[in-house]
Amino acid sequence: MVNIAFTGGGTGGHIYPGLAVAAELKKLLTARNAGLEFRIFWIGSSAGMDRSLVEEAGIEFFGVPSGKLRRYFSLRTIVDFFKVICGYFAAKKILRKQKACLLFSKGGFVSVPPCIAAASLKIPVYTHESDFSPGLATKINARYAGLTKGKIFTAYKDTIKYFPENIRSAVLLSGNPIRSIFSGADPKKGREFLKVADNERILLVLGGSQGAVEINTLIKAALPELISIYTVVHQTGSANEWDVPESSKYKPFPYIKEEMPHVMAAAEIVMGRSGAGIWEWAFLGKPMILIPLTGSGTRGDQIENAGYFQKEEAALVLISPDPQTLVTVINSLADDCRKREVMGAASAKLGKNNGAEIIANVLLEGIK
Repeated sequence: MVNIAFTGGGTGGHIYPGLAVAAELKKLLTARNAGLEFRIFWIGSSAGMDRSLVEEAGIEFFGVPSGKLRRYFSLRTIVDFFKVICGYFAAKKILRKQKACLLFSKGGFVSVPPCIAAASLKIPVYTHESDFSPGLATKINARYAGLTKGKIFTAYKDTIKYFPENIRSAVLLSGNPIRSIFSGADPKKGREFLKVADNERILLVLGGSQGAVEINTLIKAALPELISIYTVVHQTGSANEWDVPESSKYKPFPYIKEEMPHVMAAAEIVMGRSGAGIWEWAFLGKPMILIPLTGSGTRGDQIENAGYFQKEEAALVLISPDPQTLVTVINSLADDCRKREVMGAASAKLGKNNGAEIIANVLLEGIK
């Protein structure tokens, strides 16, 4: 029995790409290794969304304590430090008992203790970074990938420069893993789900798996003008109370799950933050309006991601816009079919790599 460990979590951006790799690896193992018995399991946070998303994908889940890694001092840092230590020992026990042959990390603060634990057991560590520059968790995990002769995968070609020279030989450009359901995205199914006609133009507004207060507030203020052109499909986030006038051209959802690929395929423009999810938009060749997360709660990674997509002409970027600026930009893009075509083509070019397949093939080589 070959046992393969995955880790990562905290947000959908750290879980969904990992699940995409796991699904592709299952497919490769089944196709290329007839009769080989294998098992994939996941080490994630014992709190939060990790368990539900992973178990829904049919993968065995082990929860460990997790603490946030901070670059600044906070009283919570003391508590979280002990959680990280506990997470290390819990992950080490799991990896040893489950006899993992390798560990793939999709990042997030929960992934650090399992990566350190794997290295201590001489289990090869593989890790992936979705952002333009690596976060603190990836920087730590990458060190252990280098020590165990694993690999470091990146979504952006320029990310390699952020790693120390002594581990750059372990860095591979893979693109971002995309869930296989996006390969079957059908705009007709999206319109049927939304109950909109074939001639209605759709603006899809996303704020990540948990919503985004800034984007929600902008949409609320700009909505009367936006619906004069578009049917606005808005993922508000399950934690957000939402009170706007009802309209057949405004369709709010706390969260869109299985239908998301189809809804996205039907959209003319996709608007939202610039985390890992933008690679799914690129895979479907969508023109983007990006409003990156800013302020003290972020290290600036979304600004870097958005800047790259704007430089490649796949996106327009707005930093903390007011409602009128947002309306002006959306209306301008709505009126310029040629601009949308150019942006869509640039987006599709960026999203052409099958990151899940590339990573799964490398993991397959490392399975003993």
